[in-house]
Amino acid sequence: MLLISCPNCGPRDETEFHYGGQAHVPYPADPHALSDREWAEFLFYRDNDRGAYAERWSHSLGCRKWFNAIRDTVTYDFTTIYPMGQPRPDTLAEAAPESPSTADSAGGVR
Repeated sequence: MLLISCPNCGPRDETEFHYGGQAHVPYPADPHALSDREWAEFLFYRDNDRGAYAERWSHSLGCRKWFNAIRDTVTYDFTTIYPMGQPRPDTLAEAAPESPSTADSAGGVR
């Protein structure tokens, strides 16, 4: 079982959260000036990096607030959680590290 640490509510079961896509995707300055291809790229094209990846998450069955997280796409470990509106941390030391996030029911780490 994956635990995600909500910055407002603390560690909760993964079923309480909804993934919101890649974080820090800037909205176009003038969306009406975009071609159909440019608009499609903004809406649907996202990075698919292996390793640390900045994502948006919503605690939909709890406080219902959005937050950003850096998750390792290989191990599923959440390494950093930080509030919406903050820039992506350059290093893990810049943001408050999350408490252990991938403990299973036996207390082990995934």
